[in-house]
Amino acid sequence: MTSKDCGNHGKRRRRIFRRLFAALLIFLFLVLLTILIIWAVLQPSKPRFVLQDVTVYAFNASVPNFLTSNFQVTISSRNPNDKIGIYYDRLDVFAVYHDQQITYRTRIPQTYQGHKDINVWSPFVYGNQVSIAPFNSVSLMQDQANGVVMITFKADGRVRWKVGTFISSRYHLYVKCNAFINLGNRNTGILVGDNAVKYQLVQKCSVNV
Repeated sequence: MTSKDCGNHGKRRRRIFRRLFAALLIFLFLVLLTILIIWAVLQPSKPRFVLQDVTVYAFNASVPNFLTSNFQVTISSRNPNDKIGIYYDRLDVFAVYHDQQITYRTRIPQTYQGHKDINVWSPFVYGNQVSIAPFNSVSLMQDQANGVVMITFKADGRVRWKVGTFISSRYHLYVKCNAFINLGNRNTGILVGDNAVKYQLVQKCSVNV
């Protein structure tokens, strides 16, 4: 075989590789374009969350700069999409006062939410002698003296979207629900047992995905 034949053979191999690479790029582009078109047609909407009620079992800030609390919150989530399902891979619920977390995180079990389905969760969120900032401790005592405390219940997690057999990658889900709780007057709630009080709220939550 002459050097000229070897050169022609090398050129043919490079030409074949370039064609295969171009075909692969075109295929990937068409797949991504199809996904984008389907996504645009379906117009996925983020889930809608509502804080239904809060049951207060404990809320004790008698020790300065420390707070013991125990809540049971009922949160509903509705999937507004008629062609897209939602996988809740992880969802942690916790309570916040003035941008400071005052309870531990409670994890809701993984679940799948079908088209137009509604899921309802009632997790307990609690904290035992949780340290809070001195200025928040002062503010909390003032709120308790006034009778109304605003507690924010947050849910933080990861979701995936399901369209037919296609399942997307994970997206960050962030839910924020504000609750004004009248701790100064138990008559505004429903007595549950000896010390617990349930407050009906039906408060819409903000959702970011």
